[in-house]
Amino acid sequence: MNFAFSEEQDALRDSARRFLEDKCGSPVVRSLMETEKGFDDAMWRQMAELGWHGMAIPEEYGGVGYSWIELIVLLEEMGRALLPAPFFSSVVLAANVILNAGSADQKKSLLPGIASGETIATLALTEANGRWDVSGIELRASGGKLTGTKTFVLDGHVADTLVVAARDGERGEDARAGISLYVVKADAPGVTRRPLATMDLTRKQAEITFAEAPGELLGEAGTGWAAVQKTLDQACVAIAAEQVGGAQRCLDMSVAYAKVRVQFGRPIGSFQAIKHKCADMLLEVESSKSAAYYAAWAAAEDNDELPVVSSLAKAYCSDAYFHCAAENIQIHGGIGFTWEHDAHLYFKRAKTDEVLFGDATYHRELLAQRIGL
Repeated sequence: MNFAFSEEQDALRDSARRFLEDKCGSPVVRSLMETEKGFDDAMWRQMAELGWHGMAIPEEYGGVGYSWIELIVLLEEMGRALLPAPFFSSVVLAANVILNAGSADQKKSLLPGIASGETIATLALTEANGRWDVSGIELRASGGKLTGTKTFVLDGHVADTLVVAARDGERGEDARAGISLYVVKADAPGVTRRPLATMDLTRKQAEITFAEAPGELLGEAGTGWAAVQKTLDQACVAIAAEQVGGAQRCLDMSVAYAKVRVQFGRPIGSFQAIKHKCADMLLEVESSKSAAYYAAWAAAEDNDELPVVSSLAKAYCSDAYFHCAAENIQIHGGIGFTWEHDAHLYFKRAKTDEVLFGDATYHRELLAQRIGL
């Protein structure tokens, strides 16, 4: 196995960074996060023209046909830039749950729109209980009609298409047996959407209520949880890549500031306490890259190790990003606590990413279960 990026992948990273620095600088992020929609249509179309939306979608379904390796290169750069756009919800969550659960005809029908950027989709999974496991699914489906409420739905207020996890059977000894997935049009009768107030304004969430809303069964009835679980494992790999990008940006900001901020006639980077903080951050960033890149390889190969390494990467990268974001504020001192400085934006994204799909404690427990401890 060769874990070095190819020249083509490095070129993709360079072009993505240039695009995001040009189109998604701090002023743009701050402007978009104050809007209810949360993203710019023109930037979204430009990303589609670059082939980003279809990067890991097979060519037969309208995608570019690359692998998860190329996708995490993009996600790392998006995490670095705090991209405010429904990329994660549509390209990572919705596209992959359709790939994992849908029939060939459903994939041909649903995925080309996502790959072209014409369709914004998302996965509606969590409910008011906040659980990420199968026991948290209480929304009911009967005769193709859905009733219940989903919350913390990423970009649920702007999505055109919703993939909804519902319980259409009785909860028996195996809670996974009664879970099915349904494709619901956001403008269907019985669907009500409400944007949620969130700590991280760069990643919008919504509450969606279904009152006998019509849905199309995705795949086979009663088999949806296996597809959801695999999608969650893939999503943990994707969020780990974002966390790597954000943590690296926090380290870069800290080192740059430590070189120019002078106290007692010396740059603060010459003080041992600051050196130790930066050294610890560097160790965490590099270790996060190792975990995230290995998990990306497992996702690209659809390897049996994916469930284990996805939880490992999510747990480690969550802790590392949050620590780097907090230390970034500390190193910047008083200016780091102000609204005008970007340090708080990364801190809020780090905290949101930490709890998304389960926090580090949850994934360490899940990892222990998966390796039989």
